Amino acid sequence: MVSELCGSNLLLALPDDVFSIISRSLSPKDICNLSLCCRSLCTLVASEKVWLTQCDKIGIIPHRDLLQWRKGVSSYKTLCRFLVTVKPLIGIWVHQNPELGNVVYVMPGFVSVVGCRIIPQELGPLGIEDGPILWAPVFEIVGDLDGSTIFFLHGRDKGNDCIYPGSVKPVQQNCNVLLLEVEPRQQKSGNVLLHSKSYAYNSDKELSRNISRSNIGLSRSQRMLGQCDSKVPFSRLAYSDRRKLIEVVTSQVRRNVPDLAIGPLFPRLRSDDDDFHLDAVLLFERRTLLLQMYKLGGSRFDWKEASELPSDPIQLQLSEIKNSIDRSNGFHCSNADSRAKSISKKTLSGYFRASLRQILGKSPSINGSFTLPKNSSSSSENKHAQLHEFLRSGDTIGLTLHASTARLSSYRAWPNMHDSRFALYKLPMRVPRADQEYAGLWGGTFGWPPGKPNEDKPGKALFFLLISYDEYEGQRQLIATKILEGTHYVLHPNGSAMFIVNMDEPSLDPFPWDVDADSIPVSVKHAFAGEGIANGYGFRYPGSKPGSLFVIQNGILAFIWKESRAVLTMQRLNLQELLKKGERVPALPPIANFAYLTKSYSNVFAGFSNTSACLASPRNSSTAAT
Repeated sequence: MVSELCGSNLLLALPDDVFSIISRSLSPKDICNLSLCCRSLCTLVASEKVWLTQCDKIGIIPHRDLLQWRKGVSSYKTLCRFLVTVKPLIGIWVHQNPELGNVVYVMPGFVSVVGCRIIPQELGPLGIEDGPILWAPVFEIVGDLDGSTIFFLHGRDKGNDCIYPGSVKPVQQNCNVLLLEVEPRQQKSGNVLLHSKSYAYNSDKELSRNISRSNIGLSRSQRMLGQCDSKVPFSRLAYSDRRKLIEVVTSQVRRNVPDLAIGPLFPRLRSDDDDFHLDAVLLFERRTLLLQMYKLGGSRFDWKEASELPSDPIQLQLSEIKNSIDRSNGFHCSNADSRAKSISKKTLSGYFRASLRQILGKSPSINGSFTLPKNSSSSSENKHAQLHEFLRSGDTIGLTLHASTARLSSYRAWPNMHDSRFALYKLPMRVPRADQEYAGLWGGTFGWPPGKPNEDKPGKALFFLLISYDEYEGQRQLIATKILEGTHYVLHPNGSAMFIVNMDEPSLDPFPWDVDADSIPVSVKHAFAGEGIANGYGFRYPGSKPGSLFVIQNGILAFIWKESRAVLTMQRLNLQELLKKGERVPALPPIANFAYLTKSYSNVFAGFSNTSACLASPRNSSTAAT
């Protein structure tokens, strides 16, 4: 009997519940490999219980939510495929600009993950735990019926909430850079995802004609050879070309958000089953509507077909625009280019054509006229790929979210970022362990008692700090890096170390207060010596002054500057719970909403009519630290 129950027969003889428990020790890849052994095992591992166990093992959402997510996909196996794809995106993403903070937290939605920007803000009267945190939607990645992914960028246009559909490139498991890009693709016959709109006006048709001019100077054999070349990466284009391409694509794929799709992006922090089921119904309806909008409206547009290009682009001679100057503006301009210039002032494609002229070798002279340089090659052209090389690899172009892995250097847990990439950078979040028990995300405010405003200072700026560990000259260091600041005008740059303490050097300084906000005696568990940020050699190179870090009961940390007695109090944050009971505010325009690349030292996210809490707190909330 024992000899008969061996190998696959032993597995087949197990009850489903027992096998699903055993399968918890396997990875999804192991289960797929097991299904290749024989038909009987293939049927066994196709069980819903097995794949539910795998979904639960991934750990993105609780078991109760998995049962609701299953209603939006064809099986738990497809749901597992989606969860494995998006798991690397969960976490905190940042960008250097603006200096007050550009923090985007990616969290589960409903058969989706949602990127939420944390707005720089003051604390409400109830403090960190109970006050609604302000946030704005940045993007969503929605799972389709088969577990595949669909991308929606959020933004505002002409006072309306909009979504900008696109695709998702394969997500690398160790991704640390999230890029907004444009991707060319070959049109497939019968593809319902292609954009239904085409350029309706001659001005828009000229966009592709100007694109065709980029082939001037290339022989037919060279152009044919170019079709076989590998695709030019979007990152190789000049910054101006990348920005213009994203502007053109977002203007074409934009969709106003209907009322039904303005609902919740993720379930609220619920208190009973009725709230849970109500949110589940609303989220299901919203997701269904988004999928319909994507499949019927599409996410890409066919720039070649819509523009009615001639069969031979070489017929469009560069002489048509050479020596063209607009007389009305003091230029000597041909009629054809004069019309193009007048149109370019009114359309995004006009700006797009202006960048194409630069690629074609035309540069503005002192008096504003365009002339053709003697040498068409330039250092810029050698450094960056030309736009026509990028576009000729496809018939359609569309938005793409690209989660890639890059070799990044960092300083005190803050990544060194590229200033001209539409990118977000992931912060490494280490799980606390015995020798690094304070690692993770903390929320802080200046003043004592912690967390709650008082009558003298009704608003306190909210700081987000990432605590990490390092070693320096054989000593263990705790580093608290500022990633968000809720003041009106930034005092210290993003990525600043608010304080650094030596974990191997106890502090002998006493804690200045005896009781907390509830008049409970303060119990100091540990105290470490260190240095806190202060005015020094300028904004970019702040100095430091001695201080101490105190570990207080109830998980409170307090860093006190020794001279000024200023205190920064901190508590651990569950950012997902804070967002679920937070307050949603309008997004920025789409490109800036993804990654705000313009340097700013003030709160660019505070321009909302209904969010007075975003406005500035007095600078004296942290002047004691200086």
